[in-house]
Amino acid sequence: MTMTSTHTAQYAKCIAASRRIRWDIDRDVIRAREFDFSRPFLPDGLSRVARLEFLTRAEQVRLSQIQGRTYANMFGLVERFIAIKMLDISRSHAYGDQVALEALVRFTDEELKHQELFRRIERMAGAGMYDGYQFRPTANGVAAQVLQASTWAVLALTCHIELFTQVHYRLSIEPDDDLCELYKDVFLFHWREESQHALLDELEWERENLRISPAERDRAVDDLIALVGAVDGIVQQQAADDAAYFRQTCGRALTAQQAGDVSAGLLDAYRWQYIVSGVKEPRFARALSQMVSSDQMQRIQTALQPLMN
Repeated sequence: MTMTSTHTAQYAKCIAASRRIRWDIDRDVIRAREFDFSRPFLPDGLSRVARLEFLTRAEQVRLSQIQGRTYANMFGLVERFIAIKMLDISRSHAYGDQVALEALVRFTDEELKHQELFRRIERMAGAGMYDGYQFRPTANGVAAQVLQASTWAVLALTCHIELFTQVHYRLSIEPDDDLCELYKDVFLFHWREESQHALLDELEWERENLRISPAERDRAVDDLIALVGAVDGIVQQQAADDAAYFRQTCGRALTAQQAGDVSAGLLDAYRWQYIVSGVKEPRFARALSQMVSSDQMQRIQTALQPLMN
């Protein structure tokens, strides 16, 4: 994409927002607080625990906390490859638009801060929860796998992730006054910076889309489908691990039917959180549809259909 004054202005807008809303982990987010384990972490719009009607209220709260711990870990995971990719892309602006360069360097710096925040959250959650929780994927391992894909596909996945963070916060987390206050604040401050990141994702994705050939774009669509499949593989494993952890720590023996329902409920919730909610986000759907052909869109939809159900 040839840089224009309009594009430069959009990058400048992100820089201005970054300066205005800059926050510190200890001073602004944690503020010497601990998690309130009497309250849910994730709202039901994301956790979907209310569907498991055989669970007591206390058990539903505990399951939402397990999901909330995983939710933070998942963001810590994906922000590793996002930071690496944005640092790499920033080099393409090094001898060009310095406003765009500054915007992407700030983006990378903020993603590094987010990773530290989520490492802190994991330690704090672990200190207040039973032993036995597992989060097996590693940030470096996932980054190494994702970054083998084309830049177009990585930017598409990144845009998808950072747009669904906006939807999750605005529609589910922000309106729920029953959530743990500290946990809610973590995603308030995360949302504030991710709002700018989503705009930068769109600018860079559009720029990459104009740079590549039709044949490269066609291969990139296959890369994107493969990346979504890889995300679903992580989701399936984590849903199984979290279901096992809940069964071990819920304080009573579940029937086989109930245990199966917990496993299925977690997989449904995780697919909604990390895949479906982003695919259905109109801003992402519109951007994707403007870049791919009808045949390519059909391939994507066919691949997604089993997850959407």
